[in-house]
Amino acid sequence: MPVTYPESWSRLNTVLCHDWLTGMRGGERVLELLCRGFPSAPVYTLLHNRAAVSDAINRHRIVTSPLQRLPGIHERYRYFLPTFPAAMATLHPPAADLLLSTSHCVAKSIRAVGQTPHLCYCFTPMRYAWLFQDEYLGGQPVKRLLAQPILAWLRSWDRRTASRVTSFVAISKHVRERIRLFYGREAEVVYPPVDLDRWTPAPDSTPGEFDLIASALVPYKRIDLAVAAYARRDRRLKIVGTGTEFRRLKAMATANIEFLGWQPDEVLLDLYRRCRLLLFPGEEDFGIVPLEVQACGRPVVAYGRGGVLETVRDGVSGVFFGEQTSEALRDALERAGSIAWDPQAIRAHVQPFGIQHFLNDLDRSIQALVRK
Repeated sequence: MPVTYPESWSRLNTVLCHDWLTGMRGGERVLELLCRGFPSAPVYTLLHNRAAVSDAINRHRIVTSPLQRLPGIHERYRYFLPTFPAAMATLHPPAADLLLSTSHCVAKSIRAVGQTPHLCYCFTPMRYAWLFQDEYLGGQPVKRLLAQPILAWLRSWDRRTASRVTSFVAISKHVRERIRLFYGREAEVVYPPVDLDRWTPAPDSTPGEFDLIASALVPYKRIDLAVAAYARRDRRLKIVGTGTEFRRLKAMATANIEFLGWQPDEVLLDLYRRCRLLLFPGEEDFGIVPLEVQACGRPVVAYGRGGVLETVRDGVSGVFFGEQTSEALRDALERAGSIAWDPQAIRAHVQPFGIQHFLNDLDRSIQALVRK
């Protein structure tokens, strides 16, 4: 169905800000929609890899930080995390009717000029500083010891700079609670969108003979739980994605587990349609992939914490497991295998998460801010 952008957006002099542009993940999909809605808005960001983002984003004037000039930075930028606050401070957007940041790290710290209202669409408070430190740092005592003072400083900085935001909008109730806990601020909730025209069921609704993971292969995603649960079992598991955990996970895997690397959307669509179910073993802020799979009429087996509790309905569009162990995951897989899933009911469940709902809900937050 055609998407209608709010007419008032065309009259707003708007500036956009995003953490970095090095790929097209969930956050960049949201930014892409905002770029279409605010076609003349400049985009301020730490880094910009033109080859890694969409034309809808690249058509905008992109203003980057000094980090952009470092050789090889697009592949190694995560190692520069402690420098991100200072790098963001070098960006000076002009006065505007609206400064709209999309942030999971440092974008929300950008300073608005004068009376420009700043709305932050917050994917999460800085995850690296507040959450999942065991998963990121692992059992490396020296690394953990060296990281602690840096992380403490980042938490303090992150809390202080929340005051630069006029109004927060969270991507889920789960993230709204984090904003309240870490920043002492309230937030509206506007769910990120799933493209219901792109992700559709197959004409033939017969489930496939494999289960699926589509995820970055990084520690907090807990893909290791799935690999352990499927090791030496008859059920096939296909894993889409790349990341720092690839070698470790590959070493754990048995012959029934296949690593497919990065795949384009047309391949993902085929995999979503042909899989039996999707596995989602990590705790996520929201989780767009489960919505994409449900839009294709396939159920989700997910760890029952985080944003997925707001997007999956137990027994209707998926099954939850309560502990992050391979045993709990196997039990949930057994339950999922015993349910006669209804692809039409699964897809119907995600209708309220469509793009038009997102645009309308976000516009209400924007109008409430700019009319003050």
